[in-house]
Amino acid sequence: MVEEVLSELDGRLRIITLNRPERHNAMNDETSALFQSLLHDALEESESNAILVRANGKSFCSGRDTSVLGHRARDESDYHFVRRHQEGRLRMQESTKPIVAALKGGAIGGGCELALAADIRVADTTLKMALPEINYGVLPDTGGTQMMTALIGASRTKYLVMTGKSLDAATALDWGAVDFVVMPEELDEHALELARDIASKPPLNLAMAKEMINLMHGPTIRTGTRAELYAQSYLFKTEDYAEARAALREKRSPVYKGK
Repeated sequence: MVEEVLSELDGRLRIITLNRPERHNAMNDETSALFQSLLHDALEESESNAILVRANGKSFCSGRDTSVLGHRARDESDYHFVRRHQEGRLRMQESTKPIVAALKGGAIGGGCELALAADIRVADTTLKMALPEINYGVLPDTGGTQMMTALIGASRTKYLVMTGKSLDAATALDWGAVDFVVMPEELDEHALELARDIASKPPLNLAMAKEMINLMHGPTIRTGTRAELYAQSYLFKTEDYAEARAALREKRSPVYKGK
């Protein structure tokens, strides 16, 4: 069986690779659990100083696998489901290890939030970033509204969240959602070189640098992410959410009632 998430040690750098290229690295319950397990191990180990998150195939991560939308593998409440996934994002942001993300193709929904939870983002010219949850009758729920606002500002984030439209690589760079844009054939080398350089630095200095810089937005992101939890738990129970899902299944325009 092919592992859907890979992990390898490159000197002092831990590399985690999403490996569901046939699904644009969409996350089902098994893939998400494996990623979180490998991430936890990477954050806890003493062998690495930094982490690179990248992906095989054409896309970084297209978010929650559409085949399991609304499914709860543990038969848990919406509240506990969302909160559990939020903890993974917050763990990335608040960890002592710098995290670099190499982005390409789709970074959509939860995949976009995964990218935003990294400390530095390197993208190639094929990137499309989006928080399209409003088109599904819900909203971002693992920090997207908060992390994106910290990077590009409130009004631009409102545009993305309220329309569900995507950012291309050039606009993402201009707005500050990503830090570097390179040609597709240069992405792996550029991201790897940057991550290796960071991993070569003193680990205590890296940890303290990340901690100090995160004080600018970190507490606000954590508080706002919890607000996403409460909003999403409510939205999952609305008639408009059910209507959005029905309209998608039936390939028609939804008729919302505000209920």
